[in-house]
Amino acid sequence: MTTGCTNGRAAGARASGPGVRLIMAKSDLEDLGRRAVDAARILAATGSAAKDAALRLTAELLEEHSHDLLEANAVDVQAAHAAGADATALDRLTLSPQRIGAMAAGLRQVAALPDPVGEVVEGSVRPNGLRVARVRVPLGVVAIIYENRPNVTSDAAGLCLKAGNATMLRGSSSALESNRAIVRLLRQALSKAGLPEDAVVLVEDVSHEAVVDFMQLEAIDCLIPRGGHSLVDSVRRNATVPVVVDGDGNCHLYVDAGADLDMALDIVVNAKTQRPGVCNAVESLLVHRAVAAEFLPRAAGAMAEVELVGDEAARAVVPGMGVATEEDYATEFLALKLAVAVVDDLDAAIAHIARFGSGHSEAIVTTDIASAERFCREVDAAAVVVNTSTRFVDGGELGLGAEIGISTQKLHARGPMGLRELTSAKWIVRGDGQVRR
Repeated sequence: MTTGCTNGRAAGARASGPGVRLIMAKSDLEDLGRRAVDAARILAATGSAAKDAALRLTAELLEEHSHDLLEANAVDVQAAHAAGADATALDRLTLSPQRIGAMAAGLRQVAALPDPVGEVVEGSVRPNGLRVARVRVPLGVVAIIYENRPNVTSDAAGLCLKAGNATMLRGSSSALESNRAIVRLLRQALSKAGLPEDAVVLVEDVSHEAVVDFMQLEAIDCLIPRGGHSLVDSVRRNATVPVVVDGDGNCHLYVDAGADLDMALDIVVNAKTQRPGVCNAVESLLVHRAVAAEFLPRAAGAMAEVELVGDEAARAVVPGMGVATEEDYATEFLALKLAVAVVDDLDAAIAHIARFGSGHSEAIVTTDIASAERFCREVDAAAVVVNTSTRFVDGGELGLGAEIGISTQKLHARGPMGLRELTSAKWIVRGDGQVRR
């Protein structure tokens, strides 16, 4: 069983195996793309039953072979630890029986969702009798380039499959053994369900040259990067295929003068500490000057494990707080660190977010309905959150099922990207012999 690129056709390629990094010729990457295109054509005409069967089979195989997955993952984790990876990177890389169970549950959840392919988006009958409709169709070949989160491998492939797309996966070198093991099971399930194995392929060459070639592969209909600023920046500079950006999550939480401070404390603690290494965790806390003296010491006490850095006004009420720089306010920490600023009013909070925000998720805590409505109206982000945690900006929490990412751009998809965001639409026009005069 191969993972889609170790097929013996790569001229001069090193064989795949534990700890070995495959080097592919550009022509072999192009061949891999052609195989994905051929698989995508078959998937586009495949009914829901076969796709759902493959998803459920994959879930079963993940559970049955969890020991093998954990062994492969242990190789990656050990290598990352030896290379000096920090705690956040190791957490994102590490699989556990619980996380494998969650991967399997996510695939079953996707199988249970309505199939978007064939859904009529809109329709009408023209005065001349033409019946016009827009219908959802697969994108084709969706490429995912991502960093050290092996759960993305099954999540992304599962969503793409349900939406009728073939998937080309290019993960990081740090998760290569884990990704190989997961993709082998995905391809085995596809074969058992009577679908082409090449509906999911893994690009194992993790060299810089290969990743640039990948971003420019003509076979790709849509490229989705999932990772930090450097990855997204590289995609923006090098990609020649259509891209949907899953960008930085420099998320803010603003505590208004009219906030319920007990509620605000619960929300900021959850948004910062429940899982700090994810894109919808809060990275900056903005507090209205009228409540800063009361709220900030409480927040500091409740988040003793969090490194706080702040402006002069914040440090005046929490003397142990570090000094925040401009870079701190612009940074997605993905760690137990929080930048704090005291603002004079709602205008200042909105201006701060406009200057430093990444367009991901922004939150306000307030009992003032007018302030909440203005915040929703004027803050430019994929998601605006009122009186709750930014951690809910997630496909599963918003009823989309699993998601392939959270888009911070404005065209095609914005916010959590579920099944519908992995489709396009085509016009179907039916007539009875009409000709244009």
